Amino acid sequence: MKPVKVYIEEKDLVARLQAKDRSALEYLYDHYSGALYGVIFRILKKEEIAEEVLHDVFLKIWDKFDAYDASKGKLFTWLVNIARNQAIDKTRSKEISKDRKTSDIENVVSRIEKEEYSEQRIEDIGVKEILNDLPEEQRFVVEYLYLKGYTQSELAEEFNIPLGTVKTRLRLAMQQLRTTLK
Repeated sequence: MKPVKVYIEEKDLVARLQAKDRSALEYLYDHYSGALYGVIFRILKKEEIAEEVLHDVFLKIWDKFDAYDASKGKLFTWLVNIARNQAIDKTRSKEISKDRKTSDIENVVSRIEKEEYSEQRIEDIGVKEILNDLPEEQRFVVEYLYLKGYTQSELAEEFNIPLGTVKTRLRLAMQQLRTTLK
């Protein structure tokens, strides 16, 4: 049985979060934690620390939500900036500094090379708007794989979709996205 998909418009979600509605925070976590974890993990490269920072990010979002101003940008961009900043702050902490001092030279060189690599962030290209042009099945697969952090196998197993179907939908979605982005 496919789970019922609940969708809350961004403006309604913002209003509910400003009113300190805990169910809105749960919705926010369910729909954004995968993407935020990905941002955090890319910076920290350690699961345990990334999970800790993700927890801190959601506490900060809850405590400081009144600081969000929709006129200055999308909710997702604001969330990603908080996650990125928290992760960067963590890299500057004594805990991480101490760990970096004890890592071997090969890891240091590898980390420096990765830090110099520039990636285009998904919020910069308006992913949500682009995904709306995809057929529902393809959009569902892309959202769960790329925005919620599922693997293809996890998605297939959890939603009872054959793995080949997941791969085909993803391939078709990527073809359409390439065409759209050109």
